[in-house]
Amino acid sequence: MPLGGHAISGLLSPEWGTTPGAPGMTIVRMPTPTSIVCGVIAALTLVAGGCTSIDQVAAGAGKSVAELVAQADAVPTPRVSWTPCAEEALRRYECASVPVPLDYARPDGPTIALAILRQRASDPTRRIGTLFTAAGGPGGSGIDWAADGELFPGELSRQFDVITFDQRGVGRSAPVRCFPNSAVQNEFWRNIAIPPIDDRQQHGTENASRQLAAGCAAESGELISHLTTVDAARDLDLLRRAVGDEKLTYGGSSYASYLGIVYGTLFPDRVRALQLSSIVDPDAYTTDTRSHIADTAQGTEEVLTELLRLCATAGPRHCAFAGSPKSSATDLRARDTAVLDQSKVAPIQVGQGSESVSVTYNEIVQAHAMLLYSPARGWPALATLLTELELGSAGHPDVVREILAAVGMTGDFLASFVAISCADNTFTRQSHRWPEFAQESAERSPVYGPFWLYLRQPCAAWPAPETGYPQRFTGPWTQQSPVPALLLNNRFDPATPLTSARRAAQAMGTARLVVVTDGYGHEPTGECATTLRERYLIDLRIPEPDTTCTTGQTPFAE
Repeated sequence: MPLGGHAISGLLSPEWGTTPGAPGMTIVRMPTPTSIVCGVIAALTLVAGGCTSIDQVAAGAGKSVAELVAQADAVPTPRVSWTPCAEEALRRYECASVPVPLDYARPDGPTIALAILRQRASDPTRRIGTLFTAAGGPGGSGIDWAADGELFPGELSRQFDVITFDQRGVGRSAPVRCFPNSAVQNEFWRNIAIPPIDDRQQHGTENASRQLAAGCAAESGELISHLTTVDAARDLDLLRRAVGDEKLTYGGSSYASYLGIVYGTLFPDRVRALQLSSIVDPDAYTTDTRSHIADTAQGTEEVLTELLRLCATAGPRHCAFAGSPKSSATDLRARDTAVLDQSKVAPIQVGQGSESVSVTYNEIVQAHAMLLYSPARGWPALATLLTELELGSAGHPDVVREILAAVGMTGDFLASFVAISCADNTFTRQSHRWPEFAQESAERSPVYGPFWLYLRQPCAAWPAPETGYPQRFTGPWTQQSPVPALLLNNRFDPATPLTSARRAAQAMGTARLVVVTDGYGHEPTGECATTLRERYLIDLRIPEPDTTCTTGQTPFAE
């Protein structure tokens, strides 16, 4: 599960990043020509979204690409009225709200409003067109990402208008609601243990997963059956038409890479360029989600191993958790495991008296997984957190609070993440088998396998047809666009490991994969990757086969 790219950068505090938020949903009606034949909304049943047997490949309800495209093409092109963004952090941009069909099978039915944002090309005399992008997750807000600073700084922002948006079900675009109010939502997420560590917690997460699925159905029942990435890809094509671009130029990372793959599969003749980073394997993501989660967990484990190795090499001057200069990576692994084991017995108290903070196993595991995304800021923060947890009563509680607050996923994000995941993924409907699945996952990845798995337990009770939503698509993913997609992936990525990128490239057929061989974290960086991205998106220049990149940078080094 990617949880990735810009979604994670939005979970970091000002020192490490910023935190997103989300407002409410509006459904309106949009008139369309009466000659359009409308489909019928599939009835809801208590089944996971696309959640057929976990041991079989789910084909969904099986609508063809031609049908899915025809439904999108039947929708009139919406008009966009750009105005200066009202929010203080977005004043440099233009904002708009674009109506799209709630259900593409009913183009004259209800609509939802997509919140979109434009960063105008800074050199309009050399403007090529529009570069579309989206946030990761799923569940990340593209508009909150824009609040952090310039989108695609450098040559791309000079020659392209850059447009991002909040995907349907996210942020400002008809967000998923699963609780009557924020207080109930916050209480729910505060009390759930992910991953659970004993029978009591396992029963609690099973009950909570059913409660969440039922709550989402009650509060967002009309919306949640139209949150597949196919729906988002068709929204993206409407936005392309709305701004007048003949073909789509797109850059997306993490889950947003999957959105790009879906678009390229549905609309190959409308693609100018697809530049995808931190790549999701579309086959595993849709039809073998347990395998997808296992790959993610192994990637997280591999990156933690690298963090401990590089921390030991750098020493205490550069890595807080390094200990004495003679500490080895094996020593650091043992200390990290000891912290985790101690927190399983009882929460670790950092500090003393009323100022102390109690830290649970679940919080420590989540911090590991999230902070590994960013070697520049997250890795030093994780090293500091582990050091303070070891110190216990002698530690600094304010430091621990700040780091934990930086990686805490909001209830709004989690609701969107779960709803979109359950619409796309494949899971069994037997939520009571999650401990069994977690045990199997733990054999390969003891800590992270259960963590990534339990985040999706609500999919076992999700209200969707047994074969998945009618518009759900599971491939094949062969790309027929004249210009092959450019894929970039770090060698050490904690959420979309290199194996995922290689499988995606194989599934896409013509895509060109470039590996950043010394790349750490969830976003490829460095001059080489930036140059390849710019030359591809601007000049449509494809790197030679077997091209690789290096950054020349090592985490924890000066």
